[in-house]
Amino acid sequence: MSTLVLDKVSRWFGNVVAVNDISMTIGPGVTGLLGPNGAGKTTLMAMMSGFLPPSSGSVTIDGEPVWRRTDAYRQIGLVPERELSFGYLTGRQFVRANADLHRLPEAAAATETILGVVDMVEPAQRRIDTYSKGMRQRIKIAAALVHDPAILLLDEPFNGVDPRQRMHLMDLLRRLGDEGRTVLFSSHILEEVERLARHIEVVVSGRHAASGDFGAIRRLMTDRPVRYSITSSDDRRLGAVLMAQPSVQSVALDPRGALRVQVTDLGAFASTLPGLARTEGVTLFELSPSDESLESVFAYLVDRQGAAR
Repeated sequence: MSTLVLDKVSRWFGNVVAVNDISMTIGPGVTGLLGPNGAGKTTLMAMMSGFLPPSSGSVTIDGEPVWRRTDAYRQIGLVPERELSFGYLTGRQFVRANADLHRLPEAAAATETILGVVDMVEPAQRRIDTYSKGMRQRIKIAAALVHDPAILLLDEPFNGVDPRQRMHLMDLLRRLGDEGRTVLFSSHILEEVERLARHIEVVVSGRHAASGDFGAIRRLMTDRPVRYSITSSDDRRLGAVLMAQPSVQSVALDPRGALRVQVTDLGAFASTLPGLARTEGVTLFELSPSDESLESVFAYLVDRQGAAR
């Protein structure tokens, strides 16, 4: 079992700050690294895996630095987001090449064992450029695991993978976490993280927005003010009634014919709205969130973090 620790890590490229003063501890089990595209997740992964030095701060495994310590690579398996550039190789050749790079004494046996673990024994005789997206992900995982690392880092492993392959990959990562490995995967999809990891780290715009149990952080996300757009048979009448509700923070009438409602208690609002409309004789045509993007959720978490300081 190994623990990966980032201590006040920053990384900048010229005048661009990609990661800003991030500290986190990743221990055994499955951890989700959640953040919108461009949040700095790939840069963090590159520093954790020893392929990129921090501009300041440190990245360590069990107290030892990762950067410029070649024996650290024996403890790390990296599954990058980018597509494989070795399509001319068979899956078996690709995994075996990684086994040879690690100078495994039983490279052939290790290759066959890990191909079995990821369920790629049969397809391994085919060229990688004939694989589906899910198969390419699994062969990358096999190559990352062939030397039996204690830490597995996966950058957006579910991108473009069909639902069946996604379930297979999730089952595999759960199993690896249950074995005591430290598994960290990044994603910008909230539901992917929820289904796989209880502990999450949230980053946005290169900053650390939240850390801890998924349920607690999800409640923070749910409790934030939420904006809705409502269309009905009588927007003015419905708006006047909603203004009196404790769960409603503000109501505005859109000139194009809809209500813009900001809600502070989503549960109370959802349970009372149908009854209010029925009592007032108003027919609801459409209710839709207007700011439910992950970017808005993360921005809210960052604002809360800043206000708490």
